[in-house]
Amino acid sequence: MSRIYTNTNSIAAQTALRSNQMDLNTRLARLSSGLRIKAGKDDPAGLIASETLRSEMAGIQQAISNSQRASSVISTAEGALNEVSALLLDIKSLINNSANEGGLAPEEIEANQDQIDSAIASIDRIANSTQFEGVKLLDGNMDFVTTGVDGTQIADLKINEVRFGTAASVAATIETQTAAEKGTLLWSATGAGATLAAATTIEVKGNKGVEVFSFGTGTTTAEMVTAINQARDVTGVSAAAVATEIKGAGTNAGINFSSTDFGAKQFVSVEKVNGAAFSTVLNVAGYAAATRDAGVDAVVTVNGVTAVAEGLNIKVGGPTLWFEAKLDATNMNTANDSTTFTVTGGGALFQLGQDVNAQQQSIVGIQSVAAHRLGNAAEGYLRDIKTGGSESVIAGNYQDASEIIDAAIAQVATMRGRLGAFQKNTLDTTMNSLNVALENVTASESAIRDADFAKETAALTRAQILVQAGTSVLSIANSSPQNVLALLG
Repeated sequence: MSRIYTNTNSIAAQTALRSNQMDLNTRLARLSSGLRIKAGKDDPAGLIASETLRSEMAGIQQAISNSQRASSVISTAEGALNEVSALLLDIKSLINNSANEGGLAPEEIEANQDQIDSAIASIDRIANSTQFEGVKLLDGNMDFVTTGVDGTQIADLKINEVRFGTAASVAATIETQTAAEKGTLLWSATGAGATLAAATTIEVKGNKGVEVFSFGTGTTTAEMVTAINQARDVTGVSAAAVATEIKGAGTNAGINFSSTDFGAKQFVSVEKVNGAAFSTVLNVAGYAAATRDAGVDAVVTVNGVTAVAEGLNIKVGGPTLWFEAKLDATNMNTANDSTTFTVTGGGALFQLGQDVNAQQQSIVGIQSVAAHRLGNAAEGYLRDIKTGGSESVIAGNYQDASEIIDAAIAQVATMRGRLGAFQKNTLDTTMNSLNVALENVTASESAIRDADFAKETAALTRAQILVQAGTSVLSIANSSPQNVLALLG
């Protein structure tokens, strides 16, 4: 064939050279940028997968940062609580020292009271000044907001965690299924009326300790009750004179022994050491002979879920609401008693996951540690042991003051433990999990989007050779039509 008008060989060489040149440019672009996919045309499906993974990476990286920030907030609060705890221990030592009034001058007790006042003022100052980036942590600013709480039915309500989800509020209905009971024993003075027919010694034992009482002949029920009650702080057992109908025995004067608190951990034990009386100690429920009786914990449900109860104290750790409270012994300790309150907001919201939804968030409540909040309704509050308070050491109320400070120490310790558990079991584990997830997602995204330099350099070499060969071939193809000139010569 000796056609010269159309050089088909040159066109074929140009097509091959153009293709090889594009391949060479692609290899150079990948090696210069380090990316296999720079635009959608490079790998449409791979780009979609890569962008999805990049979105996950961005969420995970921010979640790690959020968790680190949350950990810093909790560490700040826990550090301040540590100082509060140290001050409470100092106050306990001062109360204990003041109780040794036989070895102290009144001026020393007054000096101890001044130190107690100073320590309480410091606790209030810590509560009002502890902050993180301007946000107060221990003044109740991070506590939950509630409505409808009936103080005649529940007390010492502490809400620790709530999950609102898409709801604006969370309601809690508390219902008593079975009442809490005290440990109770009944002694009936059979044939002796309201006085002892013979000298009698009994041992009374409760949660706090044991005491032995020796009563002489003719001691009245009222005198026995007075003696037993004078020692109830030692034994944890109180007594009351009653006129009780014993089965088939008529109405007899007697004594009702009961633990000072409710619950299965509370008990009362009464045993005769010697003497003719107290031959029968009966438990109230069944009138069967007994020398020991334990209390009963309340059975309580919250929104239909059984709560953990210890006496009248309940704890709830459900999927949406975690709180603790104390039921009123009069208004919430009968079957079918109920009360409802609503959590409307508050708490510290921490976004811990890569997606913004309730499953990947935690809302933690941090209660106030001001003096009027530390303690409880039963023993009293820290403010009560300040100068002028009802339980100050100047007034000589050492035991009451000691019980208040013990309750406050336990309260702060519980808060520290709860925050520490949140930091360790939620924040730290979340960060560890997110770091592993980030590593795996990054590796997956890299496998899709990043250039394989070994592969690309091999392809570059091939493309360079093909371009050089194509250029040479094109040169030959372009010059081959000149051979026709020999026919014209």
